[in-house]
Amino acid sequence: MKKSIAWILTVIMMLALLTGCGSKSAKSDTEYVKKNGKLIVGITDYEPMDYKDENGDWTGFDAEFARMFAKELGVDCEFFVIADWGQKFFELDSKNIDAIWNGMTITDEVTLNTNCSNPYVVNAQVVIMKADVVGNYTSTDSLKDLTFAVESGSAGEDAVKDLGITDYVAVQDQTKAVMEVSAGTADACVVDITLANAMTGEGTNYDDLASGISLSSEEYGVGFRKESDLTDAFNKFMEKCLADGSLQALADKYSLTLVG
Repeated sequence: MKKSIAWILTVIMMLALLTGCGSKSAKSDTEYVKKNGKLIVGITDYEPMDYKDENGDWTGFDAEFARMFAKELGVDCEFFVIADWGQKFFELDSKNIDAIWNGMTITDEVTLNTNCSNPYVVNAQVVIMKADVVGNYTSTDSLKDLTFAVESGSAGEDAVKDLGITDYVAVQDQTKAVMEVSAGTADACVVDITLANAMTGEGTNYDDLASGISLSSEEYGVGFRKESDLTDAFNKFMEKCLADGSLQALADKYSLTLVG
């Protein structure tokens, strides 16, 4: 009987310790960032969300929004380029970054692996092709025999897989996917409509490319560590920015549509 009681008490103590550790982790992320004096934001080169200006500094909707949030926290904002987008959750969990903030589509995978924020921008996955042939492809069935380029681990890759297309190459980021089409090494790519509008068509470096059919509609969110209290802090900050009009002004600057 004594052994049974001792075993029960041991189990209770272990559960209490585990619960306590989880609670501490959930409350410590904001303190961790403030102690470091900086919010490290994981990004890729993705216009108009995160890209470099003529001075080589990071700019874009997400870059400016991240700096605004960092200022609210009283810390600096530092950008960390995620070399392989498919490894974004590892970079977050290992604390190489404090947030994935790069026009990230809210998917089941994202909500499983992060404490994701409320959505803030509306997006869609679109097909980009050479402008002189894009009009020939008006249905998903017509795309089946094409070769594609997609960003590894992206919503674009998911969209191609959902179509049953296996003839595709997964590249480092969405900009590289567009470059594959421009170079003729892929017939098409699937990227976010925000990037497609910024990079292709008249007045851009890829004026010979054009957007085709849309494959899906979606919303962007910011991914923080699981159970991180930064998520609540960011959601409250975003509500304030929506109320005072500063977030709408930023969206207008980059021709983006906020979640209604």
